[in-house]
Amino acid sequence: MKNYLQKAYGFDGTVRIYAAITTGMCKEAQDIHNLWPTSAAALGRTLTISSIMSCTYKAGEHLTIKVCGDGPIGQITVEATDGTVRGFVHNPGVYLSYNNGKLNVGDAVGKNGYIEVIKDLNLRQPFSSTCELVSGEIAEDFTYYFAKSEQIPSAVGLGVLFDTNAKVKAAGGFLIQVMPGCSPETLDTIEKTLANIKSCSAMIDAGYNAVDIINELTNGNYELLEERELFYSCPCNKKRFANGLMTLGKIELQNILNTDHKATINCNFCNKKYEFNSQELQELINLLDSKKS
Repeated sequence: MKNYLQKAYGFDGTVRIYAAITTGMCKEAQDIHNLWPTSAAALGRTLTISSIMSCTYKAGEHLTIKVCGDGPIGQITVEATDGTVRGFVHNPGVYLSYNNGKLNVGDAVGKNGYIEVIKDLNLRQPFSSTCELVSGEIAEDFTYYFAKSEQIPSAVGLGVLFDTNAKVKAAGGFLIQVMPGCSPETLDTIEKTLANIKSCSAMIDAGYNAVDIINELTNGNYELLEERELFYSCPCNKKRFANGLMTLGKIELQNILNTDHKATINCNFCNKKYEFNSQELQELINLLDSKKS
């Protein structure tokens, strides 16, 4: 299933809107990490807003987003560049729900904690911004993040819906950002619309595409700007992990070689395993020696 984002201006150019369909992306993440529903919902929501945020930056600029709450899920980590994301949760096996059956993402993530956004904008060094969690529901937390850390009045909607087999059925989200010159009347209209609109996942499950969602959010007052495809993809490879092993230093690598005779590394983002046999470990040690000489 195609994952994509539609960008638009709304209300005569006074509001910027991003709407994303991320069902396929969230399904892929659930399969890769063998996620239980509440863990899948939390990661899916974070993947969705991260993919949207990455499309608000210039090409090649990289985001690392961490949602660190005190709930059983633990830390959520997502990396995003140009609409391509990858991510994982510390505990994939969480299934919390309310009495009505709705997933309890807030308690699973935790209400005490923070969001950290690390931005690599191709300058001398990355910089980061943080703000506290509001509810652990992800959408409300990022709405607060944009207002406090980015000083942009915003509204975020995120949703992940599951079928009777606890598999992702529909997922997506939107980001509304108020621009200078937006009237109080427009803000009032947006607030009323958000109070009555269906959830993102319900709209997508009903067959809405990204333009349909924008139409709902703006009461038809919008101008389409750009459509971009989104992806879940991990660029890891054996060479990168070899470089990582070398940072351990010669002594530690020699200990691994003498004790285990091999090294196995698992990528947190895609669950691929990379094995280094004794010969490969010795080659890394020799390479470290050659760099010293």
